[in-house]
Amino acid sequence: MEAFVYTAARTPFGRFAGALAAVRPDDLAATAIRAVLDRAPGLGAGASVDEVVWGNANGAGEDNRNVGRMAALLAGVPVGVPATTVNRLCGSGLDAAMMGSRAIETGDAEVVLTGGVESMTRAPWVLPKSAKPFPAGDVTAVSTTLGWRLVNPAMPPEWTVSLGEANEQLGEKYSVSRERQDGFAALSHRRAHAAWEEGFYDDLVVPVGGLERDENVRPGSTAEKLGALKPAFRPDGTITAGNASPLSDGAAAVLLGSGAAAETIGLDPLARIAGRGAAALEPQLFGYAPVEAANRALARAGISWDEVGVVELNEAFAVQSLVCVDAWGIDPAIVNPYGGAIALGHPLGASGGRLLGTLAKALRARGERYGVAAVCIGVGQGLAVVLENVSENTEASA
Repeated sequence: MEAFVYTAARTPFGRFAGALAAVRPDDLAATAIRAVLDRAPGLGAGASVDEVVWGNANGAGEDNRNVGRMAALLAGVPVGVPATTVNRLCGSGLDAAMMGSRAIETGDAEVVLTGGVESMTRAPWVLPKSAKPFPAGDVTAVSTTLGWRLVNPAMPPEWTVSLGEANEQLGEKYSVSRERQDGFAALSHRRAHAAWEEGFYDDLVVPVGGLERDENVRPGSTAEKLGALKPAFRPDGTITAGNASPLSDGAAAVLLGSGAAAETIGLDPLARIAGRGAAALEPQLFGYAPVEAANRALARAGISWDEVGVVELNEAFAVQSLVCVDAWGIDPAIVNPYGGAIALGHPLGASGGRLLGTLAKALRARGERYGVAAVCIGVGQGLAVVLENVSENTEASA
């Protein structure tokens, strides 16, 4: 049995402490879930969904206790539909889709609703409990928004450097200049702005909290303007707030089903899950992990990079994106043609769903057969999915 993408929807991605700051993550997730169900006329309230598999990276606040189940209930999905929440950090949303596709391929399910959510704005501070009550000393509150926290002292220190420092090391290792990073980041903003102006995202994004478009896109960004920003992690470093993805809030959902589920769903499939790949290496080199993950996914799909027409690579940092593109030896023009996370935002658990939904539409719009969605993941991991366009009428030929 094969698994297919039938439809996808996401919220706009909000700026940290921006337009979506007042919206709970479970409500963001419910909005994306409801939008996907509304696009699948055969599913109604979702009674024909076999399972919800949802991604979330932090899970320390209002997204606690299985936010996938909470969001499904808030969206009106019948109580008899089970749900689970997956945490593979930045890859959570893509991992959810990978797990959902496996359930379909093994015959355990016919229709699986997948996706992910993150409110980095509303991620709380946490106070660790002491071994004994009433400690005599001070207790420090720890932010759960991003990165390492409450680190086990047994971890080697080279593994637990900040995400920014890890990518400074990656830039040194592969000789990626500040100029290349700033140029890549500016292009991401230009492409994202053009995509919005041309209507590419109109049927992928549903308004929430008064926000209709991704809040982080800066159409006036140029390499020269970005070049004036100060390094964020080293005094003489190359990574700045301008060439890294911003802290963001948002949710994305992707509806998967078997080929036989088309009648139940009420839609024709858009793309087939043709291959999946996961890879891991030293934690501080996480930005390079998509290289092997994508290569494995392509091998399992039985195709080569020469057959790939579109790549949706999560732009955690410009430097890691450039390193991956260089390693694959592909034409940069096919990578993130509608903008990437540097411009659109990177709400950790939601990004995988955004990548997959955008890729399915991009293949259709550009008349390409194969595409790759890939994401780097903190603590040294990467995930990738290969999609095959199966839509009979592509937008490029319509």
